[in-house]
Amino acid sequence: MNSRSSSGCVSPSRLRRGLFLVGGSLALAVGILGVVLPVLPTTPFLIVAAACYARGSLRCYRWLVSNRVFGRYLDDYLNGRGVTWRVKAGVVLFLWGMITVTAVLLAEALWLRILLFAVAAAVTVHIVMLKGIGKDRGAERG
Repeated sequence: MNSRSSSGCVSPSRLRRGLFLVGGSLALAVGILGVVLPVLPTTPFLIVAAACYARGSLRCYRWLVSNRVFGRYLDDYLNGRGVTWRVKAGVVLFLWGMITVTAVLLAEALWLRILLFAVAAAVTVHIVMLKGIGKDRGAERG
């Protein structure tokens, strides 16, 4: 779903474009919530938002993948370029910090704490396994 091929994907139906636009906006909202809610993933919802926007509105798709906060990382992920080690480290640190705070302050049941840490471990494995961008390539991107 790269920027070059997305131009031919917009639905010709006005109703479908509207539905894709609404679906993309809802996915984006949930993805943004995932930034602060530790058990709600961000990236999958951003990918869904990008897919919906590519079929509903090129303007929204371009805005999403060029957004200064998460656009570069989303574009790299969507185009198979990978993720820099610095982003991986930051995501893992943030994930474990939020999971720990949630488990200690909010989760009273032992099973819930175990579940939170299991989810964090699984997400950590996924993040570590993502294709990496080399140091030269990461420096290029800024």
